[in-house]
Amino acid sequence: MRLLSVNVSLPSLVPYGRGMVSTGIFKVPVEDRVALRRLNLDGDGQADLVNHGGPHRAAYAYPVENYEYWARELDRADFAFGQFGENFTVEGMTEDDVHIGDVFRVGGALVEVSQPRPPCFKLGIKMGMPKFPKLFLASGRVGFYVRVLEEGEVGRGDVFERVVAHPERVTVRRDERPALLRP
Repeated sequence: MRLLSVNVSLPSLVPYGRGMVSTGIFKVPVEDRVALRRLNLDGDGQADLVNHGGPHRAAYAYPVENYEYWARELDRADFAFGQFGENFTVEGMTEDDVHIGDVFRVGGALVEVSQPRPPCFKLGIKMGMPKFPKLFLASGRVGFYVRVLEEGEVGRGDVFERVVAHPERVTVRRDERPALLRP
C-alpha cells in the first residue's frame, strides 16, 4: 500500500450552468512533502466546508486501480493524478481492501479511514460529464476519506502501514451505515 501522489488545490471559480461556482476539485500533484493537518493538507482548500473537509474528511484517498477501470469504462486516456479530486492517489488500497476504522501510518502522520466519499456535482464538472457522479456512485469505486489522528508530513512514495485493522471489518465498499450515522 503506497502513496503515489499528493494532490492539492485552492478553491477557484469555474463556469457552471449560466454562472460560476467555487470549487477545490481541480487537484494537482505536488513534488515536495506536505503537512497533513487535522482539517486538511497545507496548500489545499475546500469551497464547500459543509460537505468537504473538516475533522472527519481531512483528506480524500482514491485508488489508482480505479483509474484503470474508468479509462476502460469511459474510453479515455487523459487522466492525471488528482483526476477524481483526491488528495492522495494510492496503490493497493481499493474499497474492498480498506475498512472503515482502519488506522494507517503514512509518512509522519497517523490517519483513520472515516467514510466512503459521496460524490457531488462538482465531480461532473471536473470530468466534463454532468451525469458522472451517478456513474461514480453506482460503480462503488468512490475512494475514502481519512481523519487525522496525528499530524505529520506526507509525500509521494510513502508507504501506508496498517497499524490497526478495525475488528468489524466493514469495507469502504460495504459501508451500509445510514448516512446520518456516519461521521
